[in-house]
Amino acid sequence: MTAQLQFPNEFLWGAATASYQIEGAAAEDGRRDSIWDTFCRLPGAVAGSDSGSTACDHYHRYPEDIALMRRMGLGAYRFSTSWARIRPDGGPVNPRGLDFYSRLVDGLLEAGITPWLTLYHWDLPQALEDRGGWANRDTSYAFAEYALSVHDRLGDRVRAWTTLNEPWCSAFLGYCSGVHAPGRQSRPDALAAMHHLLLGHGLAAAALRERDPEAELGLTLNLTVPDPADPDDPVDRDAARRIDGQFNRAFLDPVFRQSYPPDFLADVAAYGLERHIRPGDLELIGTPIDFLGVNYYHGEAVTGHPATEQLLAHGAPVERPAASPYPAADNVSVVPRGLATTAMGWEVQPEGLFRLLMRLQDEYAGPAGTALYVTENGAAYDDRVSADGSVQDLDRLEFIRAHVAECHRAIQAGADLRGYFAWSLLDNFEWAWGYAQRFGLVRVDYDTLVRTIKASGQWFARTAAANSVADGT
Repeated sequence: MTAQLQFPNEFLWGAATASYQIEGAAAEDGRRDSIWDTFCRLPGAVAGSDSGSTACDHYHRYPEDIALMRRMGLGAYRFSTSWARIRPDGGPVNPRGLDFYSRLVDGLLEAGITPWLTLYHWDLPQALEDRGGWANRDTSYAFAEYALSVHDRLGDRVRAWTTLNEPWCSAFLGYCSGVHAPGRQSRPDALAAMHHLLLGHGLAAAALRERDPEAELGLTLNLTVPDPADPDDPVDRDAARRIDGQFNRAFLDPVFRQSYPPDFLADVAAYGLERHIRPGDLELIGTPIDFLGVNYYHGEAVTGHPATEQLLAHGAPVERPAASPYPAADNVSVVPRGLATTAMGWEVQPEGLFRLLMRLQDEYAGPAGTALYVTENGAAYDDRVSADGSVQDLDRLEFIRAHVAECHRAIQAGADLRGYFAWSLLDNFEWAWGYAQRFGLVRVDYDTLVRTIKASGQWFARTAAANSVADGT
């Protein structure tokens, strides 16, 4: 008989989405363009010339989606609010935009599902990008104002507030590689954007803390586990150090230690980061948070020697040229390790999640008394619809099961891990990949918008109900 790994009684099981990826209704009820609306119009920027203009039509179908969540027994739903819907063009509050999220929150609460709100999942109003975007310090202050606008309307019902989702992507995919909106390829702009995103987080966290001392405040970072391809080779060890610095520590250290890592600052010294750091910034960025959201999809083995696999963001089939997302890792390449891969070519490395969680517990979150949540984890696979209409996505099911088992292992080893959110609730617009990749526990037929809970979603519902997972070791 297979052993069951039991989770703590209060462990939170949820699923996650993002506004631009699912809502649609791109020009309804006062919403104006975000940088992703603009980016999707650039020739060759998104596979299939797709956009999120309709996406999953969640804006109109949210009651149906809440009913699906309830059927799946989800304890929480992690969603993001659209800045472009709530404060269009970065201007005054649009009440109709907030009305939508108020209805959504009420529906979740009525269904017994905890709303887990993220204020920014990459959809900056285009008007603010026209004024410099995240490379402009003013955007940090505009973000804090937007955060308070959302809290003014929803703070009586929402207790979990995440400022930013994956600022690494916003800064380095958006402003360095150009593979994400707004599509810039400027290392100085990327580093300015990184600092101003973190400053925006700090300003918003401080303002929300003052407004609502009992709120649960957090930040979500995507993090990796960079291993030297040859641990005995100093060149490979330096390659891993660079990626760790520019992916992980450049965000973790300011938030938890109120400083940027010295080696990271030395690596990027040519690109002017330090001129953007003003007195008091790092203290604001280090505003204490209650939880750290951890997004993990894969690790990577890296080398500093010439290799065939460039260290790019992903391999989306787009025509628009992209650069490396790393401002100071030009000689670093990925070395495939022979692991199984997802449909996006990402290696499947569940044990990397265990190592990541233990590192965070030991070096960052633990000393600060900050709880951990896995806020995104999932995989894209080439789903097939069976003759009976079901989707037997057993590869995704096993991917999630293996990672959830590593979460249990981390808890047993002392990590203060309190929840797991699968990415994603629904198949959706997958950024530069358009609709070419599916991550959902629920299939969306993009022609009819009909939803079908996949085998992985049914398994996840059983796992959440049992608060345990089978040990597949």
